[in-house]
Amino acid sequence: AGQIADAVGAGGEVCAVDVSGPLLAAARAHNAARPQLRIVEGDARRLPLPDAGFDAAVSTQVLEYVDDVDAALAEMRRVLRPGGRVLVVDTDWDSMVWMAPDPARHARVMAAWAAHAADVHLPRTLARRLERAGFALREVQVLPLLNAEHREASYSHRIVPLIADYVALAGGAAAADARAWADDMHAQAAGGAWFFSLNRYLFRAERR
Repeated sequence: AGQIADAVGAGGEVCAVDVSGPLLAAARAHNAARPQLRIVEGDARRLPLPDAGFDAAVSTQVLEYVDDVDAALAEMRRVLRPGGRVLVVDTDWDSMVWMAPDPARHARVMAAWAAHAADVHLPRTLARRLERAGFALREVQVLPLLNAEHREASYSHRIVPLIADYVALAGGAAAADARAWADDMHAQAAGGAWFFSLNRYLFRAERR
């Protein structure tokens, strides 16, 4: 949101919406010097925003976590002016390719990780959902994320503990595998072996 606010400049206005109180507090503190950025608490399925009040809407890595995507798309359309643009980016988690020392353990952990989102395959149906919600689809792109070597600043390095923590806390058959899986991945990285790839998908559309 901060980057978008910088792009529109002082003469524009950006409204960022999130459901998490702690994230909102952090965002307000981080963006205190951006008066054109308004940060509000709200649910994607019931946006606290007026009808037809915006020229564009951006949703990045959000809709796959929403349990009623069609309601969220309807809300995006409601708050856009006629001809307003929408940009949506989400991940298909089946596209994740990861070299793992223990393929069977890795498969169990990934199967448990699939429960972390409401729809881990959302991009497959998103074009149809956008059209059905009253948008004209203009563009679809794949945004590949590739880490062919291990770096501590990389996405794949940072997501290892997130996956391990989620699977361990979720319980179930894979919970006992979570820490061993993370240890495997760290040991593999220390040995210089690493490969990770994941596809995100971008959808650009206009309000009809």
